[in-house]
Order: sequence, then C-alpha cells, then structure tokens
Amino acid sequence: MDAVRVALLREVLNGTEWPDATRRFAGALRAGVVPHGGGLLLVGTPEYEPWHLAAHLTDEAAWSGTPELTPTLVRHRPRAGAPAHLSVGLGRVEAARRGETLLVVAPGTPAPGLLSRVHDARRAGATVFALGPDTGAGDELGALAHEALTVPRDGDLDLDTVQHLVSAATGENSLPAPRGRRRVRDRLSRLADQLTAPPPTRW
Repeated sequence: MDAVRVALLREVLNGTEWPDATRRFAGALRAGVVPHGGGLLLVGTPEYEPWHLAAHLTDEAAWSGTPELTPTLVRHRPRAGAPAHLSVGLGRVEAARRGETLLVVAPGTPAPGLLSRVHDARRAGATVFALGPDTGAGDELGALAHEALTVPRDGDLDLDTVQHLVSAATGENSLPAPRGRRRVRDRLSRLADQLTAPPPTRW
C-alpha cells in the first residue's frame, strides 16, 4: 500500500479510533527505538511471518531519514544458506537486552516457546510491543507487552491493513493537524471520486 492509498484510507477512517490509535502506537515504537540508535526486532509466529511489515518499516526508515527504524526480521525456521537478513532465528529474541525493542505481530495466540523467549527478553530489559487480536483473559502476550495495539477479529480492519497504518505512521516526523469531523458518507464519496477520476492531462 503506497502513501497515497494510506492517505485515502485515513480519510475514510477519519472520525474512528484507528488513525489516532495507530499513530500513538507508532509514535511509542519510534520513541523507543530512535533514541537507542535502533535495535528493533520484529517477530511473528511460525505460520505468520510479518514480511510486509518488515519491508514497509525498512522503506519508512529510508524515506524518513531514520535508519534506526529498520527492523531485524526474526524467523522461527530460517533456511540454511539464506541471505544474512533472512537468517536470524529465535535465539536473537533470547539475546535481546535493555535498549532493544521487540515487536511481536501475531494473528492468534503465540506458541509457548515464543512467549517464553519474549518473557525472558522483557526481564532482560527489552521493551515489548504487541500487535494482534485480544485472545481473552489468558492474553499472555498482551500482559507481557509494554505497548499493545489490539485488532478485533470481527472488526472493520484486518491485521494487514492495521500494519500498513502503523508502518506509515512510524516514519512520520510530526503528526498532521486535526481536522473537523465529516460524515462517513461524504468521505466515502470523496474517496470514490478520487479513485475514479481520469488521470491529469499532460501537455
């Protein structure tokens, strides 16, 4: 999702919790990473590796001139012979220490092995962020996280879309000025006009 589509999505979502919620989460992530010169670890589950978020954060780091935001993607089963940036295993989570930030993206309850490593990283001083659904009273990941952004399973947005909003907000140097509320129908109408408008004439 490019910057234009993110902007249009925010336009549609204006007046809902999502623009502010994703910006708050992204701002906390940025504030936790940049002063320490980086150290952002990104991990998912064996079934769900957040490739796209890693790529978008890397892009935002470059575009915003903030290389500290470039994440290290931690994989559950890195393949032998893979490039260095795709060969980081779960041992990296175990080695996390104070000054490093661990962002866990999980569409469901993480396996006990990952939760144990996240717990150890937190005890060693790492800051833990969690992005995913609330798994109920036994939400161990949410309990471990210093900051969590919950994506309801039956909500209007899915986890992938929320990741786009978070990554875009992470690269922002400042927040836009608040705008007045408008009816959802008006916003949808404007979005439809923008998406269906013919391309500008080139002379």
